[in-house]
Amino acid sequence: MWRNAPVRDFVGWLKEHNERCRAPGRTPTGFYGLDLYSLHRSTREVVDYLDRVDPAAAQRARDRYSCFDNRGGDDGQSYGYAAAFGAGEWCEQKVVEQLVELQRHSLDYVRRDGMGAEDEQFYAERNAVGVCDAEGYYRTMFSGCMLSWNLRDRHMVRTLEALIEHLDRQCGTTSRIVLWAYNSHVGDARATEAGSRGEVTVGQLVRETHPGDCLLIGFTTFSGTVTAASQWGGPAERKDVRPALPGSVEALFHELGEQSFLVRTDEENTVAKTLRAARLQRAIGVIYRPETERQSHYFHTRISEQFDAVIHIDTTRAVEPLERTSLWVEGETPETYPSAL
Repeated sequence: MWRNAPVRDFVGWLKEHNERCRAPGRTPTGFYGLDLYSLHRSTREVVDYLDRVDPAAAQRARDRYSCFDNRGGDDGQSYGYAAAFGAGEWCEQKVVEQLVELQRHSLDYVRRDGMGAEDEQFYAERNAVGVCDAEGYYRTMFSGCMLSWNLRDRHMVRTLEALIEHLDRQCGTTSRIVLWAYNSHVGDARATEAGSRGEVTVGQLVRETHPGDCLLIGFTTFSGTVTAASQWGGPAERKDVRPALPGSVEALFHELGEQSFLVRTDEENTVAKTLRAARLQRAIGVIYRPETERQSHYFHTRISEQFDAVIHIDTTRAVEPLERTSLWVEGETPETYPSAL
C-alpha cells in the first residue's frame, strides 16, 4: 500500500518542504504510521531500542517476545489460528509485561539516551503497544470479524491521540493531522451497514472525541484501474474497475458528466439532503474481486452522514508500485498477455 510512486514522490516533496520552511520555532511536517500489522517488526524495534539503553532489559524483551516464535513464526495469522484452536499458550501476558516494564523505566531511558531521547522512547513505546494490540487482533481474528475490526480501528485512534499529545508537548502548539486511510476506516460507521452490526471506525471515533474539529472526506470513482490483490497476502495486480452498479452513489455522480468534483455533504442544501438516502457504495481496499463485486465490495450507506465531503474522480488510475511484476502492467493489457504467449 505504501511502496508506490505517489508515496515516494510525496516523501521527497515533504523533505524539500521541511528544508525550505526551516525556521526557529517552526514545526517540521512528519509522516507516521498507525496500523498494527507490523507485529514482528515492532518486536525488533523494541529490542533494538533496549539494546542501546538497557541491554539487560533487551534480553528480557527477547525472552518474552520469543513466545511468538513457537506460534507460527512471522505469520500473525498462524499465531491467531493456533491461539483460537488451543495450540499452546497465548502471548498476551508476556507482551503486556513488556509494555509495562518499558513504560515504568521511560524517564530513566530518556535521561540516559541524550538528544532525541523523547522521540526514541515514544517510538519504542508505540511499537510495544503495537505488539500488544496486534497480539489481541490476531488472537480474535478467528472469533469474529467485528471484534478484530473494532480492535484495529480503536488501536489506530489511540495511536493518533498519542501522536497528537506527543507532538503538542514537543512543539508547544496544536498539531494539525491529515489521516490517510480507506473510506471504510475514514467514514463514520454509524451511517453504514457495518455500524448496524456494531462496527466502529476511525472516523466515527474521531468525530466523537473531537466534535467540530475534524473533517471526514471520502473518495469515490465510477470506473478505471486499481492496484490491489486477489487475496490476502497476494501480489499487487493492476485491475480494471468495473463500472459502478446502477443505483449506487458512484453511478449517481457519474451521471453528472464531470471527470472530478467535490461535494460538501455537511451543509443544509439539496445535494446533502439527496445523499441522506441509503444507497449502495463501493469499497475497494487491499483486495479487489470484480467477479464477486456486489457481495464483496458494496454496502448501503447514507453518504452525507458518513462524510463531511466527498471527492469524486470518475475514471481513476491505479497507483504504480515501486516493483512491477507480470501482474502489474501500465496501460492496456495486450490480448496475448500472459496466457497466449
